[in-house]
Amino acid sequence: MRIAIPDMISNSYFPIIAAADLGFMKEEGVDATVELLFPVPKTMAALRDGELDFVAGAAHATLQAFTDWQGAKLLAALAQRMYWLLVLRADLGAKRGDLQAVRGLRIGAAPGPDLGLVRLLAEVGIDPARDVQIGPVPGTSEASVSFGVTAAKALEEGRLDGFWANAMGAEVAVRRGVGTVVLDVRRGEGPEAGWWYTFPAFVTTDRLIQEQPEVVAGAVRALVKAQHALREDPSRATEVARHRFPAMETDLIADLIRRDLPYYDATISERMVSSLNQFAEHMGLLSHPVPYDQVVATRFSHLWKGA
Repeated sequence: MRIAIPDMISNSYFPIIAAADLGFMKEEGVDATVELLFPVPKTMAALRDGELDFVAGAAHATLQAFTDWQGAKLLAALAQRMYWLLVLRADLGAKRGDLQAVRGLRIGAAPGPDLGLVRLLAEVGIDPARDVQIGPVPGTSEASVSFGVTAAKALEEGRLDGFWANAMGAEVAVRRGVGTVVLDVRRGEGPEAGWWYTFPAFVTTDRLIQEQPEVVAGAVRALVKAQHALREDPSRATEVARHRFPAMETDLIADLIRRDLPYYDATISERMVSSLNQFAEHMGLLSHPVPYDQVVATRFSHLWKGA
């Protein structure tokens, strides 16, 4: 089974890496590999085209390859809430929570995640097309890139005024003294509606669910086992990262995972799907409201709590 994620050196999709690398997939009889395929619209397109079996990525990005949720389902949440942070140059002196500080700046954001920032800014009266420049981060077109870490480097080199990325990129920028976290949406900052625009999700196709339901169930069980294992001992994240991350990021990952533990719940609630679909309609990804059971593979929902 081929599983792809759009960012490897990151906390965002770490539970699925842990599920494979700590042996939980194997325990469940799933022969799985985890690979990088950036950006997330490309990852979802590969899933649609049969090149992948699963994707761990932003829930809303599924709609960039599967029109109106036709052909794919969300299996579980890797964690709760929208999970990117807004970081600005430290020398700007921006205050925590002040979204107005982005006016006139160059902000780097990946395709897919950028929609979350665009909508957040619109919520507070900032026109993303007029008041701020939002675009790709220089250097993120390479296949092996870590988006957040590359964003931190671009900020340090003065090629950006800020970025919208994962907590790993934010932490690197802060520790190097070049960036300041202005917004951490997952932890309740910014407009409340934005907390639930999207979330990191485990996704597969209707075809795989129909043809190999026992494999899908095993993969979901493995993910939940990984979430539980990291909650019990966050230092196991270092064990996993040692084989995949550079030294600095390996040293940081356990702390980042420890911060995320309150959000490690595989549940996808009706509220989450309702907010996700409203966001997707606002951003032109969804043409009409879609019922919960057309978005979520409910036949596996009993596995979310480790049943």
